[in-house]
Amino acid sequence: MDTDTASIAAADPGIEARELSALMLAMGARARIAAQQLTLAPAARKDAALTAMAAALRDSAPPMMAANAEDVAEATKAGAAPALIDRLTLTSAGIDGMAGGIETVRQLPDPVGEVMAAWTRPNGLRIERVRVPLGVVGVIYESRPNVTADAGVLALKAGNAVILRGGSSCVIHAALRDGLRQAGLPDDAIQLVPTRDRAAVGLMLAGLDGTIDVIVPRGGKGLVSRVQREARVPVFAHLEGLCHVYVDAAADLAMAERIVFNAKLRRTGVCGAAETLLVDRAGHERLLQPLITMLLDKGCEVRGDALAQAVDRRVKPASPQDWSTEYLDAIIAVKVVDGVEAAIDHIGRYGSHHTDAIVTASTAAAERFLREVDSAIVLHNASTQFADGGEFGFGAEIGIATGRVHARGPVGIEQLCTFKYRVRGAGQIRA
Repeated sequence: MDTDTASIAAADPGIEARELSALMLAMGARARIAAQQLTLAPAARKDAALTAMAAALRDSAPPMMAANAEDVAEATKAGAAPALIDRLTLTSAGIDGMAGGIETVRQLPDPVGEVMAAWTRPNGLRIERVRVPLGVVGVIYESRPNVTADAGVLALKAGNAVILRGGSSCVIHAALRDGLRQAGLPDDAIQLVPTRDRAAVGLMLAGLDGTIDVIVPRGGKGLVSRVQREARVPVFAHLEGLCHVYVDAAADLAMAERIVFNAKLRRTGVCGAAETLLVDRAGHERLLQPLITMLLDKGCEVRGDALAQAVDRRVKPASPQDWSTEYLDAIIAVKVVDGVEAAIDHIGRYGSHHTDAIVTASTAAAERFLREVDSAIVLHNASTQFADGGEFGFGAEIGIATGRVHARGPVGIEQLCTFKYRVRGAGQIRA
């Protein structure tokens, strides 16, 4: 079955399980061949493809916006949550931002072949640790059209093929493949699963007969938990973004207000949005009331402990569940704690190891927080919404990982590589 025929069959909701399995296995086999070709592709050719992709995205903006409007209307009619609608919606600025992210990725040094370390043994063996691509990356996502572009270009720059199973991102995918063709790279380097059948996800989680090397899920807790539970290949993921801002007694109030407002309300539906505000008891008489009033006046629901409730009648009582809830909405939990040690303890108990911030003028408090909070991203005097590969200078991210193996934090081109050892000798044998 050729690719076009397979696409038509897979788009048919009546596709049989056997046909779907054959389609997905064929995609995996083609991705493996493409990955082998990309491993050897010169940096200039990959960069040429990225340049063409950025141009193709901008040229495709009108049909992309039209297709996205249909997706948004369908999701709205189905009663999707505001956070999901926000992630799904594409604007002209968003499309230009995607193209700009591709151009940033193009300007990054090619990681493939980079010598990470080198040394010579007493017996004369010269050893190098060298970056190499992971191989084939599977990305499973929902309602996030930008992921199609981010995942495709990052995988390409790092010399990987990618299989994408997302929503209706066909126009974006077509632009990426057009860039591959213009640069003489294989179309199969970036493939989009042409069916929404959930059985396709299960097949990817099983590894497609050993052709997928790593899975990256981007979506809600239900999707990510399923991937982590069922995947038979390594996973780069975070289950949820339960992020905290701790305002220390030594914080500047005006700075704290700016950071807390941005961390919570800039975009409430992103994984880097703050869900809990912790305030130092030693400074709460100066800090607590202004921070809470600011949040309430900006339309944010506040659920707080007894001290938080005492400063404003609009504050609702916080339940024990509020400390471990990712709202993804204009809601925040507020608690007064006994200094930086208690803040660290609270984050350790309730946090998700994603992103946490301290606001303080105390170097000692800041350094302790940065050292002891066990999260992928920790910040001093900055908003948690900087938890983003683009903001880190990666151009884009394929996801944010909170695990401890290989990749942690924003997953960019370096994290999409592994390494191998190159050993050069002069006839040495081992005794």
